[in-house]
Amino acid sequence: MALNRFAVLGLAALAAGLTGHALGGEAQAEIASLTCTNTQSGAQFQLQIDYDKSTVDSYPARISEAKISWRDPKEGGNYTLDRRSGDLTFVAPSSTGGYFVYHRCAVAKSG
Repeated sequence: MALNRFAVLGLAALAAGLTGHALGGEAQAEIASLTCTNTQSGAQFQLQIDYDKSTVDSYPARISEAKISWRDPKEGGNYTLDRRSGDLTFVAPSSTGGYFVYHRCAVAKSG
């Protein structure tokens, strides 16, 4: 029974460590991969966050404990990732006032 408790605690610690790297823990990997899903369409895409270089997909980013934000000149808008919830908001300007697109991000599964 004690062995089972240690196994469960070990798995919980491993899971917490993996999510902590990308979405809100103090420990950070040099590069984190996230899978983001559009909350309306279900379309998915990958993000690469390089904490050492302060970039997201090679674009300069502002990284704080709470948020990561960057501008994507190709898409013409700004992204903000809430590191605790995994909520990603894209804000695009337009001649009609602009629009928002919402995504949910999680640590990418390997393999």
